[in-house]
Amino acid sequence: MRTILVLNPKGGCGKSTIVTNIAGYFAMRGKNVSLADCDPQCSSSDWLTVRPEHLATINHVPIEKGKLLVPGNTEILILDTPAGIHDQKMVRIINAAQTMIIPVLPSPIDMRAAERFLKDLIKLRKKTINKKIKIATVANRVRERTITAAKLEGYLEKLTLPNGERIPFMTLLRASQNYVHAAERGITIFEMAPSRTSLDREQWQPLLKWLNSKRSLP
Repeated sequence: MRTILVLNPKGGCGKSTIVTNIAGYFAMRGKNVSLADCDPQCSSSDWLTVRPEHLATINHVPIEKGKLLVPGNTEILILDTPAGIHDQKMVRIINAAQTMIIPVLPSPIDMRAAERFLKDLIKLRKKTINKKIKIATVANRVRERTITAAKLEGYLEKLTLPNGERIPFMTLLRASQNYVHAAERGITIFEMAPSRTSLDREQWQPLLKWLNSKRSLP
């Protein structure tokens, strides 16, 4: 089973938007997809409850006594994580995944929070977390052609691990009302009219290409 984790302890960085669109994308490709919403806000779960029945099925993963009850036939498990996660709980979640995506917003507060998180992540990587997990970053909810967007992109492009390995920066996802409308309807941008979402789909391509390649797997 392939497990993809979307994680950033900073709240409000758009984790659920990325989770739901990744889940929908793979489901549309015929994969048996399950979504585990570990966030108390339940944004991903709410999205699933309004998802139209005629669209590609995405299984909801119940959580009982802190354990995920993942269907046995799941091919791809997508994990949505809560804000403020840290220490051993973060270690357990990271160790359950092969692939991790870190979304970062283009604001000084979010960039500083991301920097602290990445420093903690690097320390954990030395000691307790799976060193083989593949990590990538995404600039999320970006207003294009702004100074802050350029700073965030430059920052993410230079991130490296202590051994010199670069943390790949995958793509910049714009702040678009298409994501809002998709969330309201329980769909993804890939299930909206291509003429309306062509730019958004184009921005997703580097991330999807990475997820479909061996480079995103241990």
